[in-house]
Amino acid sequence: MADAADIQGTSPSPARRWLRRTAALLTGVPLLAGLLQLPASAQAAPASVQAAPQKASGSRTVSVAVDSLTPSVPSEGDTLTVSGTVTNNGRQAVTDAHVGLRVGPKLSTRSDIEASAERNAYTPGADGSELGGSYVAKFPKLTPGVAEHFSISVPVDKLDLGDDGVYQLGVSLSGQTAAQQWDQVLGIQRTFLPWQPDDADPKTRTTVLWPLMSSVRMTAETSPGEQQTPVFVNDDLAKEIAPGSRLEQMVSLGKGLDVAWVIDPDLLASVDAMAGSYRVRDGDTTVPGRNQAVAKQFLAELQQAVAGKEVVALPFGDPDLASLAHNGTSVTGSLSQLKAATDVAATTVQTVLHVTPTTDFAWPVAGAVDPSIVKVATSAGADKVIARSDSWRETGGLPYTPSAARPIGGGTTAVVADARLSTVFQGDLTTASASTLAVQRFLAQSLALNQQSDKERSIVVAPQRMPTASQAQAMAEAVAALQGSTWSQPQPLAAAAKAKPDPDATTTIPSASAYPSSLRRQELPRSAFAQIAATQDKLDNFQVILTDPSRVVTPFGRAMNREMATSWRGRGKEARAFRQSVEHYLDTLAHQVKLIDKSDTKLSGRSATIPVSVQNNLLQGAEHLVLRLTSTNPTRLKIGGGAFDEQPITVSGGHSQTVKFTTSANVNGQTTVIAQLFTEDGRKYGAPVSFDVKVTEITATVMLVIGGGVLLLVLAGFRMYTQRKRAAARAAQGSGAADGPGPGDEPGENGAARENPEAPQDRLTQESATHAGADGTQPSDPTPDTAAENPDPSGTGERVDR
Repeated sequence: MADAADIQGTSPSPARRWLRRTAALLTGVPLLAGLLQLPASAQAAPASVQAAPQKASGSRTVSVAVDSLTPSVPSEGDTLTVSGTVTNNGRQAVTDAHVGLRVGPKLSTRSDIEASAERNAYTPGADGSELGGSYVAKFPKLTPGVAEHFSISVPVDKLDLGDDGVYQLGVSLSGQTAAQQWDQVLGIQRTFLPWQPDDADPKTRTTVLWPLMSSVRMTAETSPGEQQTPVFVNDDLAKEIAPGSRLEQMVSLGKGLDVAWVIDPDLLASVDAMAGSYRVRDGDTTVPGRNQAVAKQFLAELQQAVAGKEVVALPFGDPDLASLAHNGTSVTGSLSQLKAATDVAATTVQTVLHVTPTTDFAWPVAGAVDPSIVKVATSAGADKVIARSDSWRETGGLPYTPSAARPIGGGTTAVVADARLSTVFQGDLTTASASTLAVQRFLAQSLALNQQSDKERSIVVAPQRMPTASQAQAMAEAVAALQGSTWSQPQPLAAAAKAKPDPDATTTIPSASAYPSSLRRQELPRSAFAQIAATQDKLDNFQVILTDPSRVVTPFGRAMNREMATSWRGRGKEARAFRQSVEHYLDTLAHQVKLIDKSDTKLSGRSATIPVSVQNNLLQGAEHLVLRLTSTNPTRLKIGGGAFDEQPITVSGGHSQTVKFTTSANVNGQTTVIAQLFTEDGRKYGAPVSFDVKVTEITATVMLVIGGGVLLLVLAGFRMYTQRKRAAARAAQGSGAADGPGPGDEPGENGAARENPEAPQDRLTQESATHAGADGTQPSDPTPDTAAENPDPSGTGERVDR
């Protein structure tokens, strides 16, 4: 059973500290005795070098790598096979070398396991004696810099393993050098043997989270066209889901394990988009994506892997809860973004994977929590927060690791994952040696945890969010061995959260001051959430004018979820560039609906109409807009009878629409007019357009000239009328004089008048001829009634309707 110091974050009692010191002293006695014993070969060496074989520097001359240990969990009757390589790192050749196995003491506590893993030099006594006999691998000579392979197989019953527990297994190389010609340990690698041949009672109920998530890959942009083809930041997602890659390994390895799949719906949405037509940004343009087959294959494998399994959906984009809690809550609307990301999570998983996920779990970065993080995590509906024991430290002095579930009030449960089990697969596991050690260390910690108490406990393992391919392979190997062991059995995450909590376990949420500073430095700044809020405000103003808002709201809504992603930690520059690109693209779309610029306008009368045009370059119609025309000087120029007038406007996609405003001028001069679009709720939309209107008022002098012209026309008509009347009177007078000469008769012979019956007609004809033209038509007045139209071109400015 472990003592209190074995539980991370606890302090042992004084009595236990005294027992530990006593045990350490007793352990040191045989170690001291071992130091005083010199090997027989050393007795012939000079006195100055006789102690050299026991120095740590000598035991690091040769590096020993244990690349394989099978079986990971040995049972009675098994044969243990240890394989690996040895490499001489010195400058001299090593002769008469051999690799042997050393079974060390049983490690009683989890802290002992950690201490053993950290030692890298041979310690006589503590590393046990060499098994010897035929269970060695011999090398007559090890050349500097050359790696040599070894493999040793030994029946488990030859290891003399005693009681159930974790045993240290040392793989050491012994040999001689030209400078030190005696047999000595020149290199050692320690690993662990979990020994539990019979079923434990009780078994530990273990839940392993299997995270499936990636970095942000999709933009808010869609290529022009009705199909809204998505645009990706790059094509790196295809590399992650290709056969043998990181995510593909997570799927193929997790398929055969009893684990809880924890999935970011954004990954599913991105792969699903890639399975169809998609484009990839390439500088200032985009190119077609060509990895549809890879995406389809990945989705098919994932659907098979999660069928019938527990699936936990995080909020869309895996928002950084700690950043939001520490820097975003002061920005209006930030929590609304988290709620939106949570609401869409279940739908996305159901659509792509055809399974119903659990959405009531929140998972802060590294399981580090404080009161503000818990408050934010539960604000969107989650009532279970996954924490980690290195953040949630035990203060009750428990001598064992308690169950994961901790009620923390308000109907919320903290599910505290075990830190040692959760972090063992971090770091570089690309070498077989590192991977094998991580697997054995994980199994050893699990068995040691089980042996701490005879209470049945529920333990949760929450590894890093995005394991590499090599880390995933090590995780899968360890989990498979654990699920086949005699001391552990798998359990769903939901069951672990509902398990009966330990009454002595800590239920107090860690304070804000305890939050790791290293994690704070990686958080999104407040400016990031302010920019997200500004983008949301622009989106709200834009969507109200669209006939089909979903074509814009959906891609931009998901893009803003991605702007809060946990994957931006440590990538501040990239996160800022992504936010700017989303906002810039939204501005570009919004500017597609705009007023067309106008040139200056002239009005040459008291009233006229001014046309204003709106252009819509979107693929869909724009509606619910109001166009307002405002006069900056209504005393001089009124619009619609006042200072301004406004009219509703609807513009079809790819078209323009013109609206005419009635104006009236009171005084001549120039007035600036401003055209501005508004949404129906009174918010300005787009930039205004200003232009000048020059008014030319009709003066009194002009009216006198026009009046004079009209008078001349009347007088000319009256003159023509009187002339014709006189002519008609003479004709009537001539036809009635038969006896005497009329005024128009010619005198005859002897003074008598000569009869001329046609004289009156002749005189009428002659009189008319004096007024008629040569062709007999009626001439017009020699002077026109109105001045001729000025043939000069009009001044600059737009023509208006009158």
